Amino acid sequence: MKKNDPMEMPRMSWARDDIEQRFGLRGGAFTNVRMSLSFIFALVATIGFYAVLELFFADNPFTLMFTARGITPYPTVFLGWWVLFILLIKSSKIRFQKRALQYCILPDRRNFVLTPYTVEEVMVRIYDSAEQPKDFVLFNRILLTLSNLRNIGKVSDVDDILHSQAELDENGMETSYNMIAGFLWAIPILGFIGTVLGLSQAIGTFADVLKPGADITNDLVPSLTKVTGGLSTAFDTTFIALVIALVLQLFLTSIKKSEEEFFNACSSYCAENIVSRLKIDYVASIGADHNSPPLNGQK
Repeated sequence: MKKNDPMEMPRMSWARDDIEQRFGLRGGAFTNVRMSLSFIFALVATIGFYAVLELFFADNPFTLMFTARGITPYPTVFLGWWVLFILLIKSSKIRFQKRALQYCILPDRRNFVLTPYTVEEVMVRIYDSAEQPKDFVLFNRILLTLSNLRNIGKVSDVDDILHSQAELDENGMETSYNMIAGFLWAIPILGFIGTVLGLSQAIGTFADVLKPGADITNDLVPSLTKVTGGLSTAFDTTFIALVIALVLQLFLTSIKKSEEEFFNACSSYCAENIVSRLKIDYVASIGADHNSPPLNGQK
């Protein structure tokens, strides 16, 4: 990926450009998604979906699958929309975080070496790249490492810090998918609940015909009609839930792969721009040097 000088590119702002922040809500850290915005979108989408079905396709068999098969299709559709919007918001946040990879945080000098004396220059360039650099996965990882540079004795220590931070970021990523996994588990379960309710309705209706004293000749046809209605509920609710879960699972796999590739790209960026340019053989000898520049990174 081509890297550009921060002075030649617009300064990124998490508070302004993060998708959740743009809607006036507090955004989740890094690529994490808070439930509030996606919940609102899912509720509106569910209402709109059923309104379209009722207004324009009222007698369509497809509409009957969602409106005449008991109560379970309604929460199934709502959870489906909710998961979809969580993934869409997460995808937007990943794309936004990836923009940090385009910025070159090192000065454009071929002989530049990263030392405790030159680290301030790098940190200033990071703050030139973003208004809130600690809200970006890449910049936060680098800032945490550079702020501890004076306490580092060898290059392998830097690599250990970066590796440790990368593990924390990846653990946070895995945690962010827990709610989605729970919803994807609940969707087919709702379908199976609909199946049980439909079969119960079908069996209960047909059992009334077989009671002693029942008029089989007159009651059989109406009862079979109700039986088929119960079977339709059983099979259609399961079909809806499984299709929704399948589509969302495939989309989830794609989003998670994209996020994993982003975190790998951050690790590669740090190895190329931090570890490989670092020279700290004499760090211990300057620990008491009070004339060295501060490492606060602030303008």
